Amino acid sequence: MQTQSKIYDDVNDITAMLGISTGMAYKLIRTLNKELSDMGYVVIAGKISSKYFQEKFYGLND
Repeated sequence: MQTQSKIYDDVNDITAMLGISTGMAYKLIRTLNKELSDMGYVVIAGKISSKYFQEKFYGLND
């Protein structure tokens, strides 16, 4: 069986990856979603694109 990578990260994923509080993770998600929204992308409140998060924090591009 193939494992699928997640499309979105939620607040629990962000707090675990960065070791930050839930409140700070929500603030970060709002900030990144605002950037995506300003670029014309549709966003989901409380979740962030895993790909965009990886690009912003780790400089990883697929």
